[in-house]
Amino acid sequence: MSQLRLLPSRLGAQASRLLAAHGVQRFSWYSRSSGPPATFPSSTVGGGSSYMEEMYFAWLENPQSVHKSWDSFFRKASEEASYGPAQPRPLSVVPESRPAVLSRTKTSKLVEDHLAVQSLIRAYQIRGHHVAQLDPLGILDADLDSFVPSDLITTIDKLAFYDLREADLDKEFQLPTTTFIGGSENTLSLREIIRRLENTYCQHIGLEFMFINDVEQCQWIRQKFETPGVMQFSSEEKRTLLARLVRSMRFEDFLARKWSSEKRFGLEGCEVMIPALKTIIDKSSEMGIENVILGMPHRGRLNVLANVIRKDLEQIFCQFDPKLEAADEGSGDVKYHLGMYHERINRVTNRNITLSLVANPSHLEAVDPVVQGKTKAEQFYRGDAQGKKVMSILVHGDAAFAGQGVVYETFHLSDLPSYTTNGTVHVIVNNQVCYRRRGHNEMDEPMFTQPLMYKQIHRQVPVLKKYADKLIAEGTVTLQEFEEEIAKYDRICEEAFGRSKDKKILHIKHWLDSPWPGFFTVDGEPKSMTCPATGIPEDMLTHIGEVASSVPLEDFKIHTGLSRILRGRADMTSKKTVDWALAEYMAFGSLLKEGIHVRLSGQDVERGTFSHRHHVLHDQEVDRRTCVPMNHLWPHQAPYTVCNSSLSEYGVLGFELGYAMASPNALVLWEAQFGDFHNTAQCIIDQFISTGQAKWVRHNGIVLLLPHGMEGMGPEHSSARPERFLQMSNDDSDAYPAFTQDFEVRQLYDCNWIVVNCSTPASYFHVLRRQILLPFRKPLIIFTPKSLLRHPEAKSSFEQMVSGTSFQRVIPEDGTAAQAPGQVRRLIFCTGKVYYDLVKERSSQGLDEHVAITRLEQISPFPFDLIKREAEKYPGAELVWCQEEHKNMGYYDYISPRFMTILGRARPIWYVGRDPAAAPATGNRNTHLVSLKKFLDTAFNLQAFEGKTF
Repeated sequence: MSQLRLLPSRLGAQASRLLAAHGVQRFSWYSRSSGPPATFPSSTVGGGSSYMEEMYFAWLENPQSVHKSWDSFFRKASEEASYGPAQPRPLSVVPESRPAVLSRTKTSKLVEDHLAVQSLIRAYQIRGHHVAQLDPLGILDADLDSFVPSDLITTIDKLAFYDLREADLDKEFQLPTTTFIGGSENTLSLREIIRRLENTYCQHIGLEFMFINDVEQCQWIRQKFETPGVMQFSSEEKRTLLARLVRSMRFEDFLARKWSSEKRFGLEGCEVMIPALKTIIDKSSEMGIENVILGMPHRGRLNVLANVIRKDLEQIFCQFDPKLEAADEGSGDVKYHLGMYHERINRVTNRNITLSLVANPSHLEAVDPVVQGKTKAEQFYRGDAQGKKVMSILVHGDAAFAGQGVVYETFHLSDLPSYTTNGTVHVIVNNQVCYRRRGHNEMDEPMFTQPLMYKQIHRQVPVLKKYADKLIAEGTVTLQEFEEEIAKYDRICEEAFGRSKDKKILHIKHWLDSPWPGFFTVDGEPKSMTCPATGIPEDMLTHIGEVASSVPLEDFKIHTGLSRILRGRADMTSKKTVDWALAEYMAFGSLLKEGIHVRLSGQDVERGTFSHRHHVLHDQEVDRRTCVPMNHLWPHQAPYTVCNSSLSEYGVLGFELGYAMASPNALVLWEAQFGDFHNTAQCIIDQFISTGQAKWVRHNGIVLLLPHGMEGMGPEHSSARPERFLQMSNDDSDAYPAFTQDFEVRQLYDCNWIVVNCSTPASYFHVLRRQILLPFRKPLIIFTPKSLLRHPEAKSSFEQMVSGTSFQRVIPEDGTAAQAPGQVRRLIFCTGKVYYDLVKERSSQGLDEHVAITRLEQISPFPFDLIKREAEKYPGAELVWCQEEHKNMGYYDYISPRFMTILGRARPIWYVGRDPAAAPATGNRNTHLVSLKKFLDTAFNLQAFEGKTF
């Protein structure tokens, strides 16, 4: 056992420190015959060495007991020892002779030195970027401070950190499997090891990757950067890079010369991004990619459009002409927000490739989830489950990438089955490295706040000149060839500029990022201005109801509570009635039969927040065995996707918006857990959904399902904020419309979105089907119910859903009051759940003959024609708008001026509802009930407005 006593003292303190860098803190060694383990403490003497001893003695006893890398290592170390190769043998308890001890000492030193070199290599892989030369201006350190890691060999004396000396620099060391700096060599001198590590990690590329938990991914990065010669380009590659740099820089120079006072958010200072993106696309095309979808902020967007997407230059130059009249296609957008779609031949691979740059607002990272959703949809429609045909590229600014929460929300979707795109290439324009030559934009004066930096920037030689001088000096190109390349591209720009002067009208449709071939006419107009009836045959309703109330798979045990729900569905089907959940099932199922893909996404949508949907059945006896009956309706139906999202609104709604962009032949729905929570996705709603068509001529049929209703559940579980959606609706409250034959559909076509609050399952069924049957696409906002999901009165019959029936924008009074309209003293207009409260209260007060109640199912665009008809039907009645929301919320501010317009201001429309308030609802149940009773009493007090002026 003398080995145990002698070796710890001979291994030295450095082994402990080196192994500690590997996370080794405490190890034990024990002999199989000596009983309890002998523990070596984690101290400056011997703690790390004990781990090496354990491996070494285990190897001596049996080489098969250690990993093959240790076996190879100890054999090599022993062979290099002065006493010749050591042979593994059983551990002896007899003290060895002095020569054997000396052999072990030399071997231990050799092992320790190799471990030190391994730690040195790892230190560069982890922290080499701290001393990388990343600042082209030479005024800042890489980390904006002077920190230099102590374990990097920046000076010779730092070798002592590893218990190495200058004399060791020319010794050969075995390279570990965790590095590729050796290339085909297995050993290198310490001097060469340090040189190659410095070339890889401490030059002009900073690599920070060792935090990645996946060993295979780390090895891939190491191989791509450490392999000798990996950064050496062929002459042809250098010439291509130079040509692309010429285009990148001369494009910006051209714009600067022609429009020096225009904002364009140029790429100066980061011109190399263009060759980088083109190389990514070239390599992707070579590997089989057919479709690349890009998202980026405004810096460099015009350059990307021109030199990556290959947008016609004259159309870009037109955007700078203030005299060009805009076509009547909407508001348009500034040129550095616009997108583009282009199919072309990739010149490097000679293969077809489709490139799409998605339009983006000034909200820099908002486009990230939109791009991911569009990419996922394109993969889905191509059957590209592994992402081998369609990919995405996202370009970020450094500050936005770090600071914008939607970046994290988007990353959070990356491994979810129904959201993953199987990887994205992220390109970050680091403004601390890729400096802005002109500040935030061309009108900015950065010298105000960064005088020293911009003095240095103004002294910088442009990257094109630097690279051209390098290639000319080495003989790759001649000065004449370089000048000809510049002249050629300048001539291209001038010719395009000349053609741009012939343009008379600026068309936004030329900048469409997601065209739908065949859906519209060649001019981009709907093929008709009609919508067919949305009802379906009764036998189809029955079939869907039967599948919805069954389990299509054999030997599949469902929860007993779910069995009760399915029996309830079967009972409703037999009675030819539907509740909310069954009506939704029938809308989805019928569209699937017609070849329309349906996708429903959101938090807990598979079951439904209120446990009413249950579109995914779970086997109670087999873990993770599920069944989606909706996918078992028809032999050749379209697929149905229902997926629980991460706990995100901003990212997920953006994702579904992007998914809906890809095709008009899909019903894509996002459901908020409660309608209140959509406000964390307000950016997507404001910048993309409400305004997308006006800015970018982009139709989108996304559906937002927002649970809404005042039911005493508190301020955050009551209101989907309908007032916000209505305030952003673009129909004119003061314009008296012309009631043409196609008024209903024309009105939908002219609006920016459709806002509905359905009061019956049949209405919900019809509006979902209408969303697809319309000859165009508009976003649809649906305020969905909570308590009505199980309300005994909130049911519809098959008769309201069969062939020939359609969505009713307004549901008029059909009871006693409608039989004698002359006797009606009050006509109450309302929408949504409050209708059932009003009907119950009217009945309890015995006012069925004197009070009529009419429901607005579609609120925006406002059904002027049907409201006019209803008001004229009851000429002697007071008109009242009743809502359960507070007066400064809900619908009143939207409907009131429109009522005045259609009535010619001849009759007032009185308000009944809750008083104005800051919070949308109370958290006190009693307060809720008191306020409900108060406004219901007012609604049926026929003297409430006597003597009052409107």
